[in-house]
Amino acid sequence: MNSTPRVALSEPVGDEVRKTTCYMCACRCGIDVHIKDGKIRYIEGNRDHPVNRGVLCAKGSAGIMQHYAPARLRAPLKRVGPRGSGEFQEISWDEALGIATGWLDGVRQSDPKKLAFFTGRDQSQSLTGFWAQQFGTPNYAAHGGFCSVNMAAAGIMTIGGAFWEFGAPDWDRTKLFIMFGVAEDHDSNPLKMGIAKVKKNGARFVSVNPVRTGYSAVADNWIGIRPGTDGLLILAVAHELLKARKIDVDYLMRYSNAPWLVVDAPGTAEHGLFARDAEGRELVFETVTERIVPRGTTGARPALSGRYTLEDGRFAVPSFQLVAEKYLDPKYAPEAVAGETGVAVDVIRGLAAEIARVAFDEAISIDQPWTDMNGERHDSFVGRPVSFHAMRGLSAHSNGFQTARALHMLQVLIGAVDCPGAFRFEPPYPKPVEAHPTPHGKAEHFGSNKPLSGPHLGFPRGPEDLLIDADGKPTRLDKAFSWDAPVSVHGLMHMVISNAHAGDPYPIDVLFLYMANMAWNSSMNTAGVIKMLEDKDPKTGEYRIPKIIYSDAYASEMVAYADLVLPDTTYLERHDCISMLDRPISEPDAVQDAIRWPVVEPDRDVRGFQTVLLDLGVRLKLPGFVDHHGRALYSDYADYIVRHERRPGIGPLAGFRGPNGDRVGRGAANPDQLKRYIENGSFFSAHIPLEAQFYKHANRAYQDFAVRMGFFDTPQPVTFQLYQETLQKFRLSAEGLREPFAPETHRRRILDTFDPLPFWYRPFEEEIVDRQTYPYQAITQRPAAMYHSWGSMNAWLRQIHTKNPLYVPGPICDELGLIDGDWVFLTSHHGRIKVEIARMEAVNSSTIWTWNAIGKREGAWALDRDAPEARKGFLMNHLINELLPPKGDGLRWSNSDPVTGQAAWYDLRVRIEKAEPAAASEPRFAPVSSEGHSGPKELRYGQEWAK
Repeated sequence: MNSTPRVALSEPVGDEVRKTTCYMCACRCGIDVHIKDGKIRYIEGNRDHPVNRGVLCAKGSAGIMQHYAPARLRAPLKRVGPRGSGEFQEISWDEALGIATGWLDGVRQSDPKKLAFFTGRDQSQSLTGFWAQQFGTPNYAAHGGFCSVNMAAAGIMTIGGAFWEFGAPDWDRTKLFIMFGVAEDHDSNPLKMGIAKVKKNGARFVSVNPVRTGYSAVADNWIGIRPGTDGLLILAVAHELLKARKIDVDYLMRYSNAPWLVVDAPGTAEHGLFARDAEGRELVFETVTERIVPRGTTGARPALSGRYTLEDGRFAVPSFQLVAEKYLDPKYAPEAVAGETGVAVDVIRGLAAEIARVAFDEAISIDQPWTDMNGERHDSFVGRPVSFHAMRGLSAHSNGFQTARALHMLQVLIGAVDCPGAFRFEPPYPKPVEAHPTPHGKAEHFGSNKPLSGPHLGFPRGPEDLLIDADGKPTRLDKAFSWDAPVSVHGLMHMVISNAHAGDPYPIDVLFLYMANMAWNSSMNTAGVIKMLEDKDPKTGEYRIPKIIYSDAYASEMVAYADLVLPDTTYLERHDCISMLDRPISEPDAVQDAIRWPVVEPDRDVRGFQTVLLDLGVRLKLPGFVDHHGRALYSDYADYIVRHERRPGIGPLAGFRGPNGDRVGRGAANPDQLKRYIENGSFFSAHIPLEAQFYKHANRAYQDFAVRMGFFDTPQPVTFQLYQETLQKFRLSAEGLREPFAPETHRRRILDTFDPLPFWYRPFEEEIVDRQTYPYQAITQRPAAMYHSWGSMNAWLRQIHTKNPLYVPGPICDELGLIDGDWVFLTSHHGRIKVEIARMEAVNSSTIWTWNAIGKREGAWALDRDAPEARKGFLMNHLINELLPPKGDGLRWSNSDPVTGQAAWYDLRVRIEKAEPAAASEPRFAPVSSEGHSGPKELRYGQEWAK
């Protein structure tokens, strides 16, 4: 061993290192921030942090330029010119909060639903949701409705959790890793570290994505699928596995609803529902005694096939029989789906064969005794070392919910959920649907200024849980949890502005947005949304959306359309809580959460949004924010993090609880809790005992551990739902067999898409538009160096992406005579853009694409008006409508998944035509003013930044 001391590669750059949590994406890595003379000089990864182990990406390292960005807002702003002009007056916080309180209190006293409060990718949704609940408005949600709700809803409803923040591949043990459509800016450091382990261990990495960039570029096999057909590919793989009998029968019987009997009584209100006994327990057919018994009966060996007679004379079949009948149909054979997916028959068969081989011929085992929830003792954990990961590329389609369900069903069929080598849950998941609330949209008591009776977002168990009025009309502005999108567990944020503008289902008075750039890259139909924000009622001369409050740290395009701007801090100047109540940083083997804290103090007149929200809660005298004398319960967000309890002993943070800081999960508030977190690197981690690390859905040791930690008050085991009864309840309502009855206008749509078994249907836009006129599909990818539009003003990251060409497949270029640098018109049924192209070969031959959110509006983000992002950058959003094309029935449906309401960003159909060269992309918009930002235009070390 070489004992020579390490040579310092550079002089220390700071006088002090402060450890906190990155916020340059949603990865939540640990960072070391070097401080000198009160200023940030350098950011590097925290080697002790469990998420990134010191690894830091370009975004994280560039956080210094995010903090000192010229686009930072410097003080509260009041609009003094027309909306969109960017003409503002700087005002004091007292005046700003007085205006906001007056607007909000007027709404609360008269009709709370006339406040629409929606947030972007903030990480404090347990607070923002609680605030909106106490205000009494039903109109609250966050970004998930246009981002990932298909993944979350499908995962929780099928296996009790989902990809991304609900679980992760078992990187150390997996032998086959298959990834579908993952954005390169998501979970980037853990994914890069995990993929490196996969490669080092000699495991195979398969990427299914229309575009081969980033992660896909290092995959052993790239499957360049046609967008929107992933579900068809997955079901073809299931077809092959069922045909070869390469499924884990014992796993299905123990842990899924495969043996549950489904009533076969067409024309009745129970058809397709589970057969139950008088106590409501689901029934199975026991093969030894040949009788029907409740599921979980000790010693029962249930049947997976057959047709049985219930006591009342009705027939019933195990749900697995329905699974087998459906997917063994020749329409799911590789030969039948190859043309639609663009994936060759031998590739589909090869993928299925490799999954089967690894799952069953290379099964692994961990010799650790454990006890399941039925009290049966097992000698070891059996592992099927096939792991999957998927995100927006799979879900951002109008068929995304059923596609995501199909992938989870495939995991269950081979026994690869929460076992060694497979996808593994991260605490506090898994959670069955029953552990989640139903959605709430009404006040606890009669009166206009009362809190809602429960949280806004949840999982309907059936049509009886919809948020509709006596006439069946939506009670939420975004129409979430209505017949339009019944299982919209994250809301429909992309529909808020258009619905508010139309006054459908009712007009609002105040639109309150946080970190949501809805006037640019976060909206479909961007030009149309801008007009809606500017539009006035010709009779009154007032704006159709009367008042807009917006909070952000930077001068985004949305700032120009606000009437009141509440400037937020940067992530290095405030407290944040990455909470078990929200979106924690847990790993499969450990319970983890984290904080941010002000490593530097703001040098501008700005305040952390969460503290501002608490202040507004006090001024409005909201329950939960003031005591019975009307005094503030919390002095600021840091105080709230420490002392707020959602249930006795359960607060935002799980670590260092109790008076002495020695309690974990449950415990009294500890006044020194934040100090303890800071001393520990700004995170907390509690190891899960080995006996509890796998099969969490059915593991007694884990369930008991979860109760001790406070995830549940009683054990909440999960039975995987291959057959989804909730969807069948909606179909019965659409058939007029179950109350409440679906409106006639919605019945066909529900019957066509709410199949209780996963299936594939052609995305709506593709089905409606003329595919000869619009022969290609167009999608966006998220680059690793940017997260949404967050890096828009970042001096370092802009050197990586300052413009985005339209990438065109080689065959299309050859057909149209296009070369790099040519200009084209790209046209959809909704609009047309003019952009510069680049040829690309590593892409599905019928798919055109570009990077997401690079294009900027001239004048925004404190960028020079001639910045490349504004001249040659562009948005695909101009081609996408929030509404689907008319079908001739007089209705315009949301351009969303019909089950969850997730925005169908990737369903876009286009045509391409060569155009004359141009100096700038089209459409062009009048420049917006960036008044109110903190400058300067140039950043240098040693320079005194603006005060």
